[in-house]
Amino acid sequence: MEPLATPEPRWRVLRGVNAGDRWYRAALTGLALTLPLLLVALVGELVVSAWPAIRRFGLPFLWSSVWDPVAGVFGAAPMIFGTIASSLLALLLAVPLALGVAIYLSEFAPKWLRQPVAFLVELLAAIPSVVYGVWGIFVLIPFLRSYVVPPLRATLGWTPFLQGVFYGNSLLAGGVILAIMIVPYIAAVSREVLLAVPAAQREAALGMGATRWEAVWTAVVPYGRAGLIGAIILGLGRALGETMAVTMLIGNRHDIGMSVLQPAYTMAAAIANEFSEATTNLYLSALFEVGLILFVITVAVNGLARLLIWRVARGTAVGSRAL
Repeated sequence: MEPLATPEPRWRVLRGVNAGDRWYRAALTGLALTLPLLLVALVGELVVSAWPAIRRFGLPFLWSSVWDPVAGVFGAAPMIFGTIASSLLALLLAVPLALGVAIYLSEFAPKWLRQPVAFLVELLAAIPSVVYGVWGIFVLIPFLRSYVVPPLRATLGWTPFLQGVFYGNSLLAGGVILAIMIVPYIAAVSREVLLAVPAAQREAALGMGATRWEAVWTAVVPYGRAGLIGAIILGLGRALGETMAVTMLIGNRHDIGMSVLQPAYTMAAAIANEFSEATTNLYLSALFEVGLILFVITVAVNGLARLLIWRVARGTAVGSRAL
């Protein structure tokens, strides 16, 4: 009697030995490697294009303030300062507003109001940057000139941060427009983080006699603090790379000043303004080096943010490690 043919073991299919699974795995692997390869290609192109300026100016390029295309002397210190200062000013204005919106929508707003308001807040992220810039020129700057700067100078004019004449285009205007642009990003992610907090956290705090606000501040926010930090860093990354709206409002003056009422310059604005005007190889290479510095700062900020989130989330609940 001939033995019966045994069927193919199931483990071969489960382990992906057949041809279809191998092709599927190869396709997914290729797609997964695309982004790292694009990142490496981008870094390589930036380094190669910026190498003449790196070799010519060296590290002093980072703290030199001279930017003279005619003489062929370039320094990026005012651009680096303007980028960091405008982004930090935007965070200072946007974080309280965005977190307040997120806490209100997730904890205090009526159910019929939550979705419409959340939709309108998130809709701000869909507005093109140039529209923000036009609105800033015709609405924001006159509003700052008439209603914001005079009382600020009357109360805090003795500080070095409010010195000089306010003409409109300034670090303050650029920071405010950046704050408006990053609010929807921070608010949307923060709201999702707060909604992911288990109801038991709120109930436990309320059961201990806390008020509704105390329950939010002592139980809900600490539980999701890692996600909230991630939301803030997401807004910072958005602010660092913003180009068009900032270019239209910040004044584009290659100078370092402590006053927020004076014009400033950012690295993204410099690239947008001067890339088409770079008539020499050294000039073009200097702009590529500015782009490389902006890339490094952005990656460093996000890397430090990830380390901070891992450290803050250590030992906390799983929900706070979502980001």
